[in-house]
Amino acid sequence: MTTSNSTVAKLDKASQNTYDALIVGAGFAGMYMLYQLRSLGFTAKVIEAGDGVGGTWYWNRYPGARCDVWSMEYSYQFSEELQQEWVWSQKYAPQPEILKYANHVADRFDLRKDIIFNTKVLSTKYIEETKIWTIKTDDNQVFNSQFCIMATGCLSTPNKPKFKGIDDFKGPWYHTGQWPHEGVDFTGKRVGIIGTGSSAIQSIPVIAEQAEQLFVFQRTANYTIPAHNKDLDLDFINEIKMDYQGLRDRAKLNRGGTAALRLNEVNAVDVSEEDRIQQYEKRWEEGGVPFMGSFQDLLLNPDSNKTAADFVKSKIDEIVNDPKVAELLKPKNIIGCKRLCVDTNYYQTFNQSHVNLIDVSETKIDSITEKGIKVGEYEYEVDAIVFATGFDAMTGALKNIDIIGTNNQTLNNKWEDGPRMYLGLLAKGFPNLFTITGPGSPSVLSNMLPSIEQHVDWISQCIQYLNDNNLTQIEPTIEAEEEWISHVNEVAGKSLRSTCDSWYVGANIAGKPRVFMPYIGGVPAYREKCEEIVSKGYEGFNLT
Repeated sequence: MTTSNSTVAKLDKASQNTYDALIVGAGFAGMYMLYQLRSLGFTAKVIEAGDGVGGTWYWNRYPGARCDVWSMEYSYQFSEELQQEWVWSQKYAPQPEILKYANHVADRFDLRKDIIFNTKVLSTKYIEETKIWTIKTDDNQVFNSQFCIMATGCLSTPNKPKFKGIDDFKGPWYHTGQWPHEGVDFTGKRVGIIGTGSSAIQSIPVIAEQAEQLFVFQRTANYTIPAHNKDLDLDFINEIKMDYQGLRDRAKLNRGGTAALRLNEVNAVDVSEEDRIQQYEKRWEEGGVPFMGSFQDLLLNPDSNKTAADFVKSKIDEIVNDPKVAELLKPKNIIGCKRLCVDTNYYQTFNQSHVNLIDVSETKIDSITEKGIKVGEYEYEVDAIVFATGFDAMTGALKNIDIIGTNNQTLNNKWEDGPRMYLGLLAKGFPNLFTITGPGSPSVLSNMLPSIEQHVDWISQCIQYLNDNNLTQIEPTIEAEEEWISHVNEVAGKSLRSTCDSWYVGANIAGKPRVFMPYIGGVPAYREKCEEIVSKGYEGFNLT
């Protein structure tokens, strides 16, 4: 189709840097959004801060970084040719392979010509008189578009360390979320790593292989399940590819958007202890996040949850030789309320004599010194420090951009008490500003690639609908927004996921409102709601 007679086309295309849509971010969301809009005949550009595509997988290059979703499912499904031609090497793809895949997609669909690299968006403002978004960048460029689409990612703004004395440290320090692209060699070094979340759990075993001494500073122990990663057999790959659509269809029926989870629709408390242990052993040997599918009530019933938690703790006792270290590695919270991690030889690493676990839950890190890390009165001398302190999840990237909507309202002010959106797609007061996998959508509680595609498809179809009906803008009603927020909170309150301090509720960021941000109701229910809204003429939205 073309947009020659559309409202969209009434933009002054002769004007420099003026497009139907501007997309912020060239990760998997931004690339597919660009592909879809171009396919529909709209003009679009992507603005990307880095010098390459890949988003999360462009920046996160720390040792051991890999996906915790099966690679055969952590991939695009919009192109059958792409699905058939790409061959994943491992069950859980490592970061370099995922980045290679992203670059392959960019080249295969000739996306780079419409991506502006090494450019950071500083602000975007809605001009009410013209109904146009004006975007300003760090190199003093100004862009105009009718639609502004945020593909900034859920885990893309590193939670940078704020320890006293950090500038005094004489050695190099690194953040796992902004790892040097040339890599880091820790051979013969004394290394301190602060944090034991997902990135730390993946990187610690790899760093331990190089370092002369490794000090792991742990405030909160986390549950982690072995990946049991392996090379993929070509016969297995071909079997999947013969009915790839069947795999995708099964995934859409699963709460997490992945067919690999295979939820056991039995309550843990309704079976014998022998049967429970047998099921947990089976899932442990299979590895990964599907462990939480052992029983259907693990995130609903504290008694059931305790059986799973106790099983993992028993595994820690089996693996870790020193009982004191094993005890420190056992999480205090329930299993699943924080992100469940997936590892390769994490617990085994603490059996190595040069690896030291430092408990900073009570005696906290006092400061960073010239020589190392000070805990209480004791100074641990190190040559390098790794901060595995996570991200300002879900909202950080959006709040780092000065987004101004109608009546000069800023998104930061609107979100002062927590993110407020309808479906995680649009916010009242910010017409035509779409967010891919924003707060209030399944996003980080699901397989991100299918969730990204679902959002991009919805947004592109919405823009097409506006175009076909000579409509200028779309904006949720305040009633629909409030009703959805209430629903998101209500559903979260029924799950044990919302019962502890995690980055799901912003607990890792000082001063951030404690609000459960993703939608916990599951992928099928969310998809059904999105489709229902469209079938009713975009119910809950004002179209003008």
